[in-house]
Amino acid sequence: MIVTAPSILITDDDRGFRETVRGMLEPRGFRTVTASSGEEALKIVSLEPVHLLLLDMHMPRLTGIETVHRIRQLNSRLPCVLLSAALDEMIIRQAQLADVFAILAKPVSRHDITNTVDEALRRIYGWPKTEDH
Repeated sequence: MIVTAPSILITDDDRGFRETVRGMLEPRGFRTVTASSGEEALKIVSLEPVHLLLLDMHMPRLTGIETVHRIRQLNSRLPCVLLSAALDEMIIRQAQLADVFAILAKPVSRHDITNTVDEALRRIYGWPKTEDH
């Protein structure tokens, strides 16, 4: 399946972080949708097409890992990228068991986010890699 305008869901309880990531991705031609919680992300994924999920590990109520487990029930193929300011071996193990595409440590660079997004979309959908701006 070739995707022409990938939709990326950015889920983080920090509005500033969501908007920063949106500002990195929209100029590259991606459609972005944001969610402030795992619950909101689940609702969005159930209602509209999402091609990639970027999500924070540490959010109120549902953690990133818990959200991924629930997302898998709706869309088992959706690539998920977990971000965390407090990565440890337990989180990494849980993420691997949840079949997370990648785990990125916060603070995360524009380069790391854009390269990870490009690689996930290329592997899953055949989306052509674009040059980093």
